[in-house]
Formats: sequence, structure tokens, C-alpha cells
Amino acid sequence: MSEAPARGTLSLTRRVTFTAAHRYLRTEWSEAQNAERFGNALMEFHSHDYVCDVTVSGAIDETTGMIVDLGLLDRVLRAEVVERFDQRRLNLDVEEFAGGGQIPTGENLARLIAHRVQRALDEAGAGVPVTEVTVAEDPTLGSTWRRDGAAARATTPPPGTRAV
Repeated sequence: MSEAPARGTLSLTRRVTFTAAHRYLRTEWSEAQNAERFGNALMEFHSHDYVCDVTVSGAIDETTGMIVDLGLLDRVLRAEVVERFDQRRLNLDVEEFAGGGQIPTGENLARLIAHRVQRALDEAGAGVPVTEVTVAEDPTLGSTWRRDGAAARATTPPPGTRAV
């Protein structure tokens, strides 16, 4: 006779990649202020091969053995991450970063991706929360957004986006 499995939370992480360019620049600051804060190198456009891990958590559907429809998750990540950011100049081509909006740091990317993926999953009726998003610029630098509190459902929308 086998024991019942231990109770706990299950998570599924899917990795996607994209290549994009960005720079760190506050348009309302002088060149000297920007250089002091970000360094001259970061003020120039430079590109990265980003690695983005998106984690969702939830209960296993006993019929499918999954916590989320993997095809749906892949479609959402393709639309909200890869197609949105790949081969783009983030400061110019992405609404939230264009025109002196947010600076496209790894932190802001992770938060924005969490918000957009959660909204798309909710609209599709997936029924799972995005619990973690990690965006890595290279093997030595990454930023991770984590959901506060296991029971929380809504992500804090990044500045310049509407709440869902």
C-alpha cells in the first residue's frame, strides 16, 4: 500500500530566449548626470542574448497530470516575451520603455513580463498564478521578480501600464 503524496505546491518553469538592445538613460537628466549614475558604457545601446524563465504554480489537474496547458503557456510566452522583445531596441520599440518611460533594466523587464504573462494567462482562463520571472542578461547578471505571498493573485502593474 503506497502512502499519499505529501501536500505542497507544484511549479512549472518554461525558458524562452530573445536578443534585444537597451541603454540606461534618464531623458530628463543631463549627460553628466546620466554618466555619473550609469557610466558612459551603459548610456550607449548594447545588446544581450536574454534568457527568461517564467514559473507558474498550482495544483495538478488529475486528468492531464499538468498544472497548466503547456501549449497555452508556450503561446503566451511567444506573444508576450519573444515576439514583443526579440530583435528590438527596448528604449525605442517597447511602449513601456519608449519616450523616457521606464529604464529597461533586468528588474523592470522581469516585472513587466510577470504582469503581461499573468494578464494573458488570466484572459485565457488558465487559472494559475505566475509566481516567478527571472531575466538574465548574461551568465553573471539576472533579475528575479517573485510574487509576494502564495495567496496573492494580482501582479503590481509596472508604471505606464493599466491594472487588470
